[in-house]
Amino acid sequence: MTELVRSLREYTQARIGLGSAGQSLSTVEALRLARDHALARDAVHAPFAVDALETGARSLGHPAVIVRSRAHDRSTYLRRPDLGRQLHPEDLGSLSRLAKRPVAVVVADGLAPQAPGRHALPVLRELAARRPDLWSGIPVVFAHQGRVALGDEIGGALQVRLVLVLLGERPGLSSPDSLGAYLTHGPKVGRTDAERNCVSNIRPEGLGYAAAAHAIDRLAKASLALGLSGVALKDDSVSEFGSADDGARLPIVSSTANIAS
Repeated sequence: MTELVRSLREYTQARIGLGSAGQSLSTVEALRLARDHALARDAVHAPFAVDALETGARSLGHPAVIVRSRAHDRSTYLRRPDLGRQLHPEDLGSLSRLAKRPVAVVVADGLAPQAPGRHALPVLRELAARRPDLWSGIPVVFAHQGRVALGDEIGGALQVRLVLVLLGERPGLSSPDSLGAYLTHGPKVGRTDAERNCVSNIRPEGLGYAAAAHAIDRLAKASLALGLSGVALKDDSVSEFGSADDGARLPIVSSTANIAS
């Protein structure tokens, strides 16, 4: 293994400089690939610890409710993405119990249910610590079998100006529990992926909680001030709303084509 490959491995979990046996992968690397592929497949069907999450959110001072999409089980969720974007009609009434605030959070299982279970509450905690006036005590809706666009219907029902959706991203071979954060200004049914911003790969091995909260908060502040989100909200626009020591540009994807949407 060259010194270059060795140094690159310190900064990425990507498969680089793999050993070989003849023209094939070495046995060790083949077994590692099979293991990570199995972990990624299992991640899609992992349980969503929604009750523990709701309890945790309430302990942080967030009013919280649990809802469902129209996808009644995991098999339907995977086969019918459209149903994962629609709120179950029986759960619409539960949203009326939440106080009206400018911002709301939707936490959904997505394609990696363990991701919100592990990372959603730490991100919420970091957001509240960074800007209490915006993020403390805001309503949090936990959604079973939810996709990104489910936040549009929930945000519209809550009449919020901005909705933040936290959900498990499509598992990768090195990241079976990656959390994605999607911000949409003026949420309502019919919004497109081009109208939302994404901060991706939130997890200790990727974008850490503090850095993710920093990016989300700057995006949210700019979105609320300018009245827009998605491709119209550029990195240079967001930078105008950051502090002098913000440093590097934000890890922003202006519009998303994530399969979880």
